[in-house]
Amino acid sequence: MGSEDTLSVVHQDPWLLVVEKPAGLLTQPGLGPEQADSLITRLNQEDPGLSLVHRLDRDTSGLLLVARSPEVLRVVSGLFASRRVAKLYVADVQGVPPGRGGRVDVPLARLQRCPPRYGFHPAGRPSRTRWRQMKTSPIANTPHQRLWLQPLTGRSHQLRAHLAALGTPILGDPIYALDPPAGPSGRMHLHATALSLLHPFTGKRLRCRSAVPF
Repeated sequence: MGSEDTLSVVHQDPWLLVVEKPAGLLTQPGLGPEQADSLITRLNQEDPGLSLVHRLDRDTSGLLLVARSPEVLRVVSGLFASRRVAKLYVADVQGVPPGRGGRVDVPLARLQRCPPRYGFHPAGRPSRTRWRQMKTSPIANTPHQRLWLQPLTGRSHQLRAHLAALGTPILGDPIYALDPPAGPSGRMHLHATALSLLHPFTGKRLRCRSAVPF
């Protein structure tokens, strides 16, 4: 990915960019000068007209879609709102979930403000995630399992909170994981590995993939 300040561009056209966000980098600036550095801040240094279409948590790595204009942002945000953008994640979890795959349907609400923590609440927002164990796992002979994850809704901390609700939190998750607090790579093992949508301006299917870095 080059230098620390260089972001890898997976796809670019006159309307959209798809970039890889490294773990530990904010998607957008937070509060205070210590949280000023972010993916969109770096991109805007080259092109002030770029806007985020969606977000990843700071400790999550992988593919992010960026719009080149307000009109593109409006159109593509509509695709996200109507669930016409497919996203696929890979996660290593602590423990082994029940079965080979399934769906978590647990309404989520923010239970704690600082640090933000989400979990089940009967009045929470509907939240659904599909999961499936990978046939082969590179972390054999450990109490961990690698999963495919497909979010069917887009709530804050959804994948992290849903896996914690299964009793299998993501390895290295600083909020939801059990001891030890960090994975073998020293980071949270959650990566946005694939993104697919029907391009609203070309009519062609856009498919992007990113190799799992842990």
